[in-house]
Parts: sequence; C-alpha cells; structure tokens
Amino acid sequence: MPIPRFLLALALCVCVVACKREEVKTATKPDAAAFVADGGGDGSVWVVDGPNGGRLFLCGTIHILREKDYPLAPAYEAAYMYSDKLVLELPPGAASSSELTSRMSQLGLYSADSSLEANVSKETWDAVKKWAAKHGVEASSLNRFRPWFVALMITSIEYAALGAKADKGVDSFFEERAKKDGKPAEGLETVEFQIQLFASLSEKQQRELLEQTLGEISSVEAELEKMIKAWKYGQLDDLKEMLFREAEKYPDLMDLFLTSRNLSWMDRLEQMLKRGEKVMVLVGTGHFTSDTGLIELLRKRGYRVRHYREVTDF
Repeated sequence: MPIPRFLLALALCVCVVACKREEVKTATKPDAAAFVADGGGDGSVWVVDGPNGGRLFLCGTIHILREKDYPLAPAYEAAYMYSDKLVLELPPGAASSSELTSRMSQLGLYSADSSLEANVSKETWDAVKKWAAKHGVEASSLNRFRPWFVALMITSIEYAALGAKADKGVDSFFEERAKKDGKPAEGLETVEFQIQLFASLSEKQQRELLEQTLGEISSVEAELEKMIKAWKYGQLDDLKEMLFREAEKYPDLMDLFLTSRNLSWMDRLEQMLKRGEKVMVLVGTGHFTSDTGLIELLRKRGYRVRHYREVTDF
C-alpha cells in the first residue's frame, strides 16, 4: 500500500528538507520587533512553567514560509522578549552550512553502477523526467541520486516556486535575530542525525516518498495554505488531521520521525525548567500534536502547559 501523504508530512517536520538556507535579512525590515508583533492569529505558542521560575515557550514553527506569511502573531515576539536563550532543532548556522549540502549529496548519491532509473518504476522515472523538463533541470543529473534525495529536491523547488523558503522560516528569522542581539542559542540535534532519518528509509519507503511527492505537486499550494492557516491560529487538531491522519498505519515511521525525537528532547527541556531557565524553543509544530507530542509529554510529567492566549503572568 503506498503511503498516502504521511511520509511527506513527516518530511515537513525536519529542518534539512529545505536543503539550503540563506541569511535572513531582518535588517531590511524597519523594525524587527514590530514586524513580528503586528501579525494576526493566536500563534502556535505554548507556555510551560517549572520550578525555580523556569519557563519554556514552546514555539511551533513551519520551517519554510513566504514573505506574505509575515508578520507573525504577537505570541512569538513575547516569547523572544521574555526568554534568555533560544533552542532550535539544529545548532545555529548548521542549516546553512556547507556540511549540510555536502553530506546530503554524499548519502543521497548512488554508486557508479546504479541509478534512480534502475531503482524505480518506468512510470515514476517518466514522471521525474517530465518534472525535470518543466523546471529546466537535467534528468540525467537527478538520475544519480536516490529516491529520498530527489523527493526532497523536488519538494524544495516546488515550495520555492511559491516563495516558501527556509530563509523565511520562523526558525531562521529568530536564529538570525538572536545572532544580531547576542542572545545565546543551541540545537537539539545535529545535521547528520536529521539526514540519516531519510537515508535510513528502506528502498520501498524511498520509492513511495518519491511517488507521493510527484503525485501531489498539483496540490502543493492549496495544502500549504491550509497548513499555514492552522499553524497561525494554533489549531493543533486541524494540523494533526491534515498531516497525520493515517499515522496509526505507520508506527515505525511515526516513531522514527516524531515520537523518538520528542522523547530524546524531553530530558534536556526538563533540565532547563529545573534550572530555572527561560527558553524560547523553536521546533516544527508537528512535534506538538498527538499524545506523544511535547505538550502532552510535559503535562504527563506534571508540568503546567498553557496556550499563550491563556497566559497573563508575564
């Protein structure tokens, strides 16, 4: 059974999907704080209170956004102002490093005696060639890469055509702002770890990811609009339905891309709370959904978690 859209949804929860980030030119905005704070919607921001005055601002992100998706909801500005440091999925600068591009290409490349054409169906290879011709890409250059890499490349180019890029993502915006302000920042994972999430997929899963990516090109814009709307208003149930409606059919993938990562982050986040730190945590909003999302995991450990709209004690 092909993966209807579940794996593609998981791909959007990983920073490296964007492949390359440019510096976020926040300086071109007359007032970065106003640029963030004047937006509509409640935002996907939750506040977690711990002992000793510790507080986490769980800020859900979409790793790729468009210029028109700004300004952000006021909750993001409040989280930045009231935090002492940022925690991102990847360490500062990692997503724009040459290491990312080099390592992805290395792991995504077939050996000289193999090719994409030899490892996918004729229909899939024909669809790849058709897509490549439309976008002015040499199909022969894609033929050297594994299905997961080609799928991510197609995804990145399709979103970029809509103006949605990683350098406009929420993570990048605040990473660059913290750099300018001298606010410390750190990462929860490494580039190598995130790339290995895709490199470890079975051949069958890789083919399904590529097939699904090609099959959903025509609906990319509509799906992006729906996802951004739900994210802007903190509608986790809508996001869960949109992204993970068939998650129960793929428990291993759900564990690989989301559950195990959430659990691995929990100890570090909990230590920050116990030390009394005030931290802005910027991770993909998909990590907040489900019973194994960060929000529910923290509640199960006894922490008070509220949506930003419910918080008055800043």
